[in-house]
Amino acid sequence: MTDIYHTSRHLDGVQGIRLAVDEWGHADDPLVVFLHGGGQTRHSWKRAGSQLAEAGMHSVTVDLRGHGDSDWSTEANYDLPSLRDDIVSVLTGLGGRATLVGASLGGLTALLVADSRPDLVERLVLVDVVTKIEQTGSERIQGFMQSAPDGFDSLEDAADAIAAYLPHRPRPDSTAGLRKNLRQRENGRWFWHWDPAMFDKPPVLNPLTMSRELDEAAQRLTIPVLLLQGALSDVVSDEGVDHFRGLVPQLQVIRLSGAAHTAAADDNDAFTQAVEAFVLDR
Repeated sequence: MTDIYHTSRHLDGVQGIRLAVDEWGHADDPLVVFLHGGGQTRHSWKRAGSQLAEAGMHSVTVDLRGHGDSDWSTEANYDLPSLRDDIVSVLTGLGGRATLVGASLGGLTALLVADSRPDLVERLVLVDVVTKIEQTGSERIQGFMQSAPDGFDSLEDAADAIAAYLPHRPRPDSTAGLRKNLRQRENGRWFWHWDPAMFDKPPVLNPLTMSRELDEAAQRLTIPVLLLQGALSDVVSDEGVDHFRGLVPQLQVIRLSGAAHTAAADDNDAFTQAVEAFVLDR
């Protein structure tokens, strides 16, 4: 297609927060909204968003509050209910029922949105996240996010840190893409572009503390649900998948053999094909 448009703008969340979004496709096409994981940005979905628009969907990728180009909360409100309410506001602004695609933290947010506002959510795709996750994997993610409070001397140093964190993925030759995830401050050092205050209250981003509420939300789902599990993940185990299947009997599971917790980026083609088939009910 030659007439697929792309635009960037901000939409209203709650508590005065404005959320940055990218859009591809046409407003009257099936709406698919992507929610990234903790410490990521909407740019994680760039390839998938444009490819799905070419397949006939209206793709919207969102920076969660405190991430990327979205506002940071002046009161450090980063609990899952606040994230949920932000996305409810975004969906209301977009004006249509959506398929929500959420990875990790974004997936848990999407689950709560689907539970609280079933009128706004048609289908749910969870990318390597369930309600019962592995503590080791969860702690590894939070450890990485808090591992460089003083920033990096260079983008090369940041790339080295990512390569150590994601040993299954080849280190990119270029660091240019990291400019979307880090910002250089006046002292010349590079810092991750998320609000470190989200860890001032550690439990708010830790699904281990909300397992009962998340289980109950999952049990109430009646919409189609797809889980894309990274076979190399240390966050979602087979036991966790079995537990989630017991809560959501309509669950479909696709196991991505070459992917870890960062499943969409690890195998973008398989991820995009699975989402396309699920949204278009093929």
